[in-house]
Amino acid sequence: MDNNVVFNATVCLIGFVIFSVHIANLLMKKKRRKDENALLSFLLFTAFHFALYATFTFIRAGNPGNSILVRSFYTAFYIANNVEVFLLFLYMKRYVELSDKLRKALDILNISLFLVFVFLDVLNAFVPMFFKVEGGEMIRLKTMFISQIYQFVMLASIFFVALTRKGLQIRAKVAFILYCLLPFVAIVLQNVFKGYAIAYLSIIVATEVLFFFLNVEKNFQLAREEEKAKEAQIRVMLSQIQPHFIYNVLSSISTLIPIDPVKAQEGLDDFTEYLRANLSSLTAERLIPFEDELRHIKTFLSLEKMRFGERLHIIYDIETTDFLVPPLSVQPLVENAVRHGVLKKVEGGTVILRVREEEDHHLIEVIDDGIGFDMDEVDFSNNEHVGLSNIRYRLTQMGMGDLSIKTKAGEGTRIAISLPKEGGYPS
Repeated sequence: MDNNVVFNATVCLIGFVIFSVHIANLLMKKKRRKDENALLSFLLFTAFHFALYATFTFIRAGNPGNSILVRSFYTAFYIANNVEVFLLFLYMKRYVELSDKLRKALDILNISLFLVFVFLDVLNAFVPMFFKVEGGEMIRLKTMFISQIYQFVMLASIFFVALTRKGLQIRAKVAFILYCLLPFVAIVLQNVFKGYAIAYLSIIVATEVLFFFLNVEKNFQLAREEEKAKEAQIRVMLSQIQPHFIYNVLSSISTLIPIDPVKAQEGLDDFTEYLRANLSSLTAERLIPFEDELRHIKTFLSLEKMRFGERLHIIYDIETTDFLVPPLSVQPLVENAVRHGVLKKVEGGTVILRVREEEDHHLIEVIDDGIGFDMDEVDFSNNEHVGLSNIRYRLTQMGMGDLSIKTKAGEGTRIAISLPKEGGYPS
């Protein structure tokens, strides 16, 4: 058996084993991200591609003059190259945050070119345009470069996105750029070492960099972010159970005991429920029904109403409760509206909790007619507003949506949380 046959078969078998290990690693995960599902598809096909080439290498070594075999293989080979780039683009699209306009434009470009060139590859088997087979050997035609246009255009697109995307980490940029550049380096080397599958060796290297620089690194990053999100949740919880609040509530209950024992008992029950809900939220690892969060909100507002009477007015405008939220994601917003909004006014004011179901998301709004504030002059790291920044951070890191603030000094505040219906509720 020739040296190049042994080399090519060995490279493909090594690549197949490496990719199979990564595939098994992804398949064993109980919950995969969308980008991991795209990576899994890419790795599955790449492993199949390597197995196909290794099989062809062995078969052809024992039957070198079979023109039908050679034509069939190279047709499948060039189609497989296009599929591989197609799947790589889908992975990049899942991994990198693209604007809707750019994503749609690249999708149209990717799908249309892919279909055209797959059709041309199939047509080439009957009407040679890129290569022909004579005497069991594949002969490249002068127009062979045309068959590479799809791959060149999409690799250039991936290269451009990786190079220009500001939010992309250096490791991710390097991984995508390297995958785009290595095939061209391999083509040059294959002209020097003819008959050796240098391109397949470059794919192994590029895919390994892709896997470890992107997927493994992202897993570490998400683990760190999850820990930060947990810390943020703890800070939110602790910011709510403040000593002066506990003292004031107990003082109000104590005052009510001789005057209205029944109301005092209700207040004590509410206070007990408030503490229990905060502590259970601290240990909650999953999303909770909005009904539970709403119950917690009503308990808190009942306590505040007991303390401040007619200074605090509450309006519930709830259309739906059939969705999930992170624990302690809405109640702190209501608490801020009460403490730092309406109660900063001598006459008090009104807090509105509004929940709507839109076409593709659930919208939660906390509105108050309190003192408001100037966004440009607020330090969101101080104790008064730390809850807002922590909630926004948690929502962003969990992929749950975002928090927006509209406010004006002297006119009140509107805080909105938008929770997407699809892809926004990890369990």
